[in-house]
Amino acid sequence: MMNALKEWATIVNALENGDQTVLLRKGGILEDSSGFVVESEKFFLFPTFEHQEKKHLKPQFYKHLEDALASKPKDGFNNITSFAHVLYQKDIDSEDKINALSPFHILSDSYVKERIEWLPEKSMKALFLRTYKVPEFEIPIKSEYHGCKSWIELNEKDRDAKSVLSDEEIESRMKEFKEIVN
Repeated sequence: MMNALKEWATIVNALENGDQTVLLRKGGILEDSSGFVVESEKFFLFPTFEHQEKKHLKPQFYKHLEDALASKPKDGFNNITSFAHVLYQKDIDSEDKINALSPFHILSDSYVKERIEWLPEKSMKALFLRTYKVPEFEIPIKSEYHGCKSWIELNEKDRDAKSVLSDEEIESRMKEFKEIVN
């Protein structure tokens, strides 16, 4: 068994292409009370197709949305193509620090502001990830996967994986990330 994090297919695509290394999360609708909690340091990325819109992305990254929609799995199934490892996490309350993380993700400034303003009393959790591509596999969508929750459990295990970015790229980006958030 291995956890999976539900994330927009567009962002999964950006993570797999090295255009994104940081996730900003406050939690799904069902996680209001606790906010977002990292349930596992290593997890599959489970692409979702709800709520994705161009207006939520920086224009230079629209291609990730187009690619995600073009490779949408057949009804009742999902395709898993990667997993991630949380290398560093930090709760952030400073809007300036959150805005300074813009180079690490593909989200538009207006969407990040919208997320900051949603449940303003909650900190934004910034996760620095190392993403690994795995040979694509298909899984049936179970009823318990539905709903606005972040984590689901897959009856799958680690697979042969190849890091998207080199050790040097990860170290360099993580150093820059830590300088912003600490």
